[in-house]
Amino acid sequence: EVHLVESGGGLVKPGGSLRLSCVFSSSAYEFMNYDMSWHRQAPGRERDLVARIYSNSLTDYAGSVRGRFTASRDNAKNTVYLQMNNLEYDDTDLYFCAARPKWSSIDNWWGQGTQVTVSS
Repeated sequence: EVHLVESGGGLVKPGGSLRLSCVFSSSAYEFMNYDMSWHRQAPGRERDLVARIYSNSLTDYAGSVRGRFTASRDNAKNTVYLQMNNLEYDDTDLYFCAARPKWSSIDNWWGQGTQVTVSS
């Protein structure tokens, strides 16, 4: 079993910044062997990939956030982060953390989400 807990969401003005955190907990699996990712979803819409940070710390980003968002990980703390800068109205979504073994193509484990609202 893998348990993920997101935090750091909130209300922010356009152009502002937030940093999301996701803590990975498991008695059977090692965080360092997992690719981690951030996804977001608005009501009635599909869940979209925002960023992925692999077990070797290489990253991929959706075009809509590239240059504004930065994913990172701290293996000593079993934590992945998403630094979000220059936030826009369209960034308003429920943000989820996900985990998959580095040999897998499926995001097997999900957190419950943290809400990000961009409003003036």
